[in-house]
Amino acid sequence: MPFVLFRCDEVIPEREKHCYVKSPGEDIVTYLPAANIATIPGTLTERGCAYCGAKLVIGGAIKDCIQMIHGPVGCAYNTWHTKRYLSDNNDFQLKHVCSTDMKESHIVFGGMDRLKKSIKEAFAAYPEIKRMIVYITCATALIGDDIDAIAREVEEELGDVDIFCVKCPGFAGVSQSKGHHEFNMEWMRDKVGECEPEIWSPYTVNIIGEYNIQGDGFIMENYMKRMGIQVIGHFTGNGSYDLLRGMHRAKLNVVICARSAGYIANELKRRYGIPRLDIDPWGFDYIAEGLRKIGTFFGIEDRAEKLIAEETAKWRPKLDWYKERLAGKKICIWTGGPRLWHWVKAFEDELGMRVVAMSCKFGHPDDFEKAISRGREGTIYIDDGNELEFFEVIEKVKPDIIYTGPRVGDLVKKLHIPYLDGHGEHNGPYMGFEGFVHMARDMYNAIYSKLWQLAKEDIRRKDNGR
Repeated sequence: MPFVLFRCDEVIPEREKHCYVKSPGEDIVTYLPAANIATIPGTLTERGCAYCGAKLVIGGAIKDCIQMIHGPVGCAYNTWHTKRYLSDNNDFQLKHVCSTDMKESHIVFGGMDRLKKSIKEAFAAYPEIKRMIVYITCATALIGDDIDAIAREVEEELGDVDIFCVKCPGFAGVSQSKGHHEFNMEWMRDKVGECEPEIWSPYTVNIIGEYNIQGDGFIMENYMKRMGIQVIGHFTGNGSYDLLRGMHRAKLNVVICARSAGYIANELKRRYGIPRLDIDPWGFDYIAEGLRKIGTFFGIEDRAEKLIAEETAKWRPKLDWYKERLAGKKICIWTGGPRLWHWVKAFEDELGMRVVAMSCKFGHPDDFEKAISRGREGTIYIDDGNELEFFEVIEKVKPDIIYTGPRVGDLVKKLHIPYLDGHGEHNGPYMGFEGFVHMARDMYNAIYSKLWQLAKEDIRRKDNGR
C-alpha cells in the first residue's frame, strides 16, 4: 500500500503523492512522499510563509536585539509571542516587537521614510539595545523598498548600532522552510566574522538549530558547561547578536534542527573548516549518544560518561514510572520537519508507545526518508496535511494523544482527543534527560485526565429530575 488518496481528496487527486502508508519491503526512495513543493490549490494548508520561517522560527529567538517588521501590523502580530523561546535577559525578545504599520497610502507612495523613522523611534524607545533585525514582508517587497540602504543610513547617523536585514518576504518560497534558509545564508554572508569572542575553554562549540523553547537551550548549555565546553554561538535560542557574529571561532558545530539551520553549519564548514556533528537531544538513548559523540570529538569521553551517569541515575526512575503507564498508547506526531524523525524512535523504544501517523508542514524529502526509516510498518506519513485529511486519519488510527501545533490542536480538542503543543512544548523543556521525563509526564497527564471523558458528556441529554 504505497500512496493513498483520502476520501476528502478525491477532487484533488494530486494529493495522493503526498500521502504514504509504510508497507513491508517497499523502497523508501520509490515511495517517498512529495515534499517541499507548492501547496496544491484547493487544499487548506497548515503551512506558514517564508517570512514566518525567518522571523518566528529563527530571528525572533535572539535575545538582545529589536525585531522590526517592515510591513502591515498583522505581519508583526502573527509572529509575536507564539513561540515560547525563553532568554536570560527577562525575555525581551518575547515581550517586544516593532512594526512600521504600513497602510495603503504608504504602499502607494513608498515606505522607506517610514522605515527610517520607525527604526530611530525603536532605538530611542529601547536605549539599552543597540542591535536590530529588519524584515521585509510581501507588501514592502512588492513596492521595492530598499531596507539595506535605510539600515546603512541609520547606522551611519547613530554610530553605535548594528542592523541586520532579512530579505525574505512571505511569497519567496513554498513554506517557512525558505525563510530558514534565507536567514541562515544572509547571516553567514553579512555578519559571521565581524566579532571576536573571548575564549575561555580549549573546547568550543556552536549549538545550531536550537531555539530554547521552554528552556531547552538552558539544559544543553548546562551539559556543555559541566563538560568544560564553551558555547560561543547559540543559533538562535537565548542567542546573543554579537556572539553569533563570532561563530567562526568555534571548533565544532553541534546541529540539532537540521532542517532550519543545517545550512549555516554547512557554510561554516565550507568557509572556516568547522566540522558538523548532528545529534538527537530527545530521549535518554539519543542524548547519551550525542554527548558521547561530543566528548569523543574533544577527547573528553570521561566527562561525557560522568554526566550521562549522573543524569540517568537522577531521572531514569521517573521515566520508568511513566513508561509503565504509556506503553501501548497510540500517538500522532503532526509538527514541523525533523521532530518526526527525532521523536519517533524515542517514543517507541523508550516509552513503548506506537507512533501511528506523522505529518510534516515544511519538511523536505530527506526528512521523510529519515522518519520513514525509523517508523514502523502501517504508519501513515503525510506532507503538508490539511484538516480534512487529519479527520480521516483520526477515524482510522484512533490515537490516544496527538502532538501538533495550536491550529490543529484546536480541532482535535473539539473531538475530545488529548493534544500537546509540539511546537511550544507545553510544560517543557523537553530536551535532554530531564526534558524527556517532562514529555512523558505531559503525555501521561493529558491521556489520563478525566477532563476528556467529562467533555464528551452532553448535560443537555441528562435527566436532571425536572
